Amino acid sequence: MLLYFPKRLWGNIPIPLILAFLLCGMGLLPAQAPKLPPDLKLHARVNQYDAEHFNLLTNRYSTPLQAGSNPLALPGSAWAIQLDLEPLPGQPDILEGTATFICQSGQTPSASVSIDFEFSDWSTDNYVLMPGAVYNGNRFPYRRIRYSPKLLDPRDIGPNIPTIISDVPKLNVSDGPSRIQQRTGDMTLPAIGFHHPEKQEGLWLLTPPQTRLGDSGIDITENRDRDKATISLTAPVVREQYKYRITDSRWPSDDIPADFTAGDTVQITFQLHLFSASELQGLFDYYTHIRKSYLPAGKHRLILPFSEAFPVQEAKFNRLNWEDEHGYYSVGPRNMFLQDWQIGWTGGMISTLPLLWEGHDTTRQRVLRQFDWLFPDGLAPSGLFWDSGEHGDQWYGGDIRKPHTKNWHLIRKSGDGLYYVLKQLMLMDSLGITPKPNWVAGTQGVADALVKIWDNHGQFGHFVDNPSGEVVVGGSTSGGIIPAALTLAASYFNEPAYLETAEAAGWYYYKNYIQRGLTNGGPGDAMQNPDSESCYALIESYASLYEATGNTEWLKMGEDIARQFATWVIAYDYPFPENSLFGREGMHSMGAVNANTQNKHGAPGICTHSGQALLKLYRATGDAFYAELLQDIARNMPQYLPHPLNPIEGTKEGWMCERVSTTDWLEGIGEISYLTTWSETALMLTYVEIPGLYVQPDRGICIPFDHVEVRSQTETAEALEVVLHNPTEGVATVKVLVENATDRARPLGELALWNTSTTTLKPGESRTLQFKK
Repeated sequence: MLLYFPKRLWGNIPIPLILAFLLCGMGLLPAQAPKLPPDLKLHARVNQYDAEHFNLLTNRYSTPLQAGSNPLALPGSAWAIQLDLEPLPGQPDILEGTATFICQSGQTPSASVSIDFEFSDWSTDNYVLMPGAVYNGNRFPYRRIRYSPKLLDPRDIGPNIPTIISDVPKLNVSDGPSRIQQRTGDMTLPAIGFHHPEKQEGLWLLTPPQTRLGDSGIDITENRDRDKATISLTAPVVREQYKYRITDSRWPSDDIPADFTAGDTVQITFQLHLFSASELQGLFDYYTHIRKSYLPAGKHRLILPFSEAFPVQEAKFNRLNWEDEHGYYSVGPRNMFLQDWQIGWTGGMISTLPLLWEGHDTTRQRVLRQFDWLFPDGLAPSGLFWDSGEHGDQWYGGDIRKPHTKNWHLIRKSGDGLYYVLKQLMLMDSLGITPKPNWVAGTQGVADALVKIWDNHGQFGHFVDNPSGEVVVGGSTSGGIIPAALTLAASYFNEPAYLETAEAAGWYYYKNYIQRGLTNGGPGDAMQNPDSESCYALIESYASLYEATGNTEWLKMGEDIARQFATWVIAYDYPFPENSLFGREGMHSMGAVNANTQNKHGAPGICTHSGQALLKLYRATGDAFYAELLQDIARNMPQYLPHPLNPIEGTKEGWMCERVSTTDWLEGIGEISYLTTWSETALMLTYVEIPGLYVQPDRGICIPFDHVEVRSQTETAEALEVVLHNPTEGVATVKVLVENATDRARPLGELALWNTSTTTLKPGESRTLQFKK
């Protein structure tokens, strides 16, 4: 595991506090008494519910919570709540607490216990963040539309509409009750934070995912006047009357309260961080420091090298996805149009990059056949790619299930298509294949169409009319990948105008979205809900802009959005129920990427990228945080691939489900739908774009991204010597990327691993490798 301390974090910590931390660590300063801010009060609470009426709250008994013992009398029982609250040594703004609830006598059936953190100086301007689940309190207008939701009311449709989300847990943007009830597994880390812009302060509250009673709850409630708010930690989780199920925040609650009798105890522990933050970005920057500092460290489950995974995936694509009559790889089993052809988002021209790169001769010839099939028929009159297709010769502009959206092209699909087609044209040059003129002309036409949209609208929008290219629904970062695609197009076609548009769009996204802590519109099935997909796409764009221009402003923007993206990545190993599929299989959740605030699951991989931009940031900054984040994502994926070396109960070989469910939003915790999904493509991309072993000999750094281990490393003046071990039952052919300072000064580019060196280890084998400085 990599160790890091974000260098930018020091800007939020006063120098005297840093010195105090160091001195206290040496035993030269005494521990300080806990100190809460004046606007924060703690209360202990015991709650009772009517389970027959979906956990309707019937009674709540509360008392102010002070350090020491606090009595609480209920009808039929007596309680004592012991609060232990201490600052971390030398850090009075970081408090650790444990509240022990003790039922001393009597009985309290159908109940839970809570700690309330009551804030009296509240504002709706506060940005509330629950990692991977709630962004800016999800305080947006919403529409209650069942899955897959698309805007329906003509008043909601247009290029300049506000952000509108589906019906998810949210604070109220209008009058009326304002409350979010979550279970700890809803988040990528059981935590809640907020930024108070007027006071230029931030807060993070962390808690373990479970007590002895199972998963806990994290709630936030605002009062009628919105000048007070209460954050609650509850054991066990009991969502009152309603819980969330996909696109429906009013699904009947089926949580099970606890029955307490004399002698029963339960502990709720927490860590409270208070810090200065002049800007909203400070909330995200601080999070990168604490996301792994509180809970027990997660582990990488090393069972399947990338080189063992790819042949099974290639065989599956040729067996199931290949449509021979017309000559193309479908997204899935072709049982409906979205499982037949989509240019981007979930596969399409993304999947063919790794197949062209690593596939055998038959696979490569099929990829070239697909280019012939796509160009020119796959291009719409606007010059964009068609959004979707079916049966090899039917092309669609949008969602044909909803007639008013039949031409709504999700703009990220043409961005994805352009980005990955360009990479393949470059790869063809390396393979000695001459791209056909109509392939090249059609690709440039897509770049021209995107520039035209920008020139006409000053944005790329969310959905555009596929035949005309006019923005139908605006207001999102759906096109977050487009600046990267146009930057690549500027280089490939030697056309500076593409780079000019890419830079203008980069500034637009930063000022209008990233600085607001909002990325949305990446998925085609989640309205304008905050999402991880467009968030990561923007990292690709800023990394590409930085490498193309050398302008460090793009690097800074890339770092900002990468730290926002980190909130979407599961930071710990969630304890799956032993009787769940994932519990039985021993799955680890750390490194799974939550999709969006509507589809509340982690996923194996980034939809749909390798994470290469994080490596670019690491090379440019030397900040190990980005390498660790990428390592978690890359190493998390192979365990979810059904494979002869990794059979998964009930699954088909090569069929990789997109869901790592740590909450009960749909299938159930630790369960899946038995699907073939884009996660397969993300894993193949990782094999061709992320080195299995990354080495910087001059800095003594060696990072394994594949399922191999660095057992030891030794340095001399001339070389770095590394003992590499294969702990799996498969043969590991590991791609090795070695870079000293001169190499790192050059852009990584798009084909960094083409013809890179490899080393092969048999199952259980160790090998000593030497790298010159």
